[in-house]
Amino acid sequence: MLLDLVFEALASTPRRQILAYLSEARLSTTDLTQRFSMSAPAISRHLSILENAGLVTREREGQFVYYQLNRDSLVNTLTGYAFEVCPVARPLKRESRALKKRSSTE
Repeated sequence: MLLDLVFEALASTPRRQILAYLSEARLSTTDLTQRFSMSAPAISRHLSILENAGLVTREREGQFVYYQLNRDSLVNTLTGYAFEVCPVARPLKRESRALKKRSSTE
């Protein structure tokens, strides 16, 4: 489940720090490695987990791979989670599903 992957990715301090860097800039693995006291392969593993969770996207340009925050995925995932645990949201979601069902039958 995607939500499990997101929370697994967010459970790591270095990954949250990487997300913070990527929230303001598109950075390469090299750029990120220079900001952490860990190896490039370790940074790549963290980026792979973030990418598998849909939190970052990557784009290859020549010999460099650039990463950036996938804002839509992060916001939608966390909002969806908040709606699931929020006691106020459950009845509203039920009502919304009923409205959708009614409008599709009309």
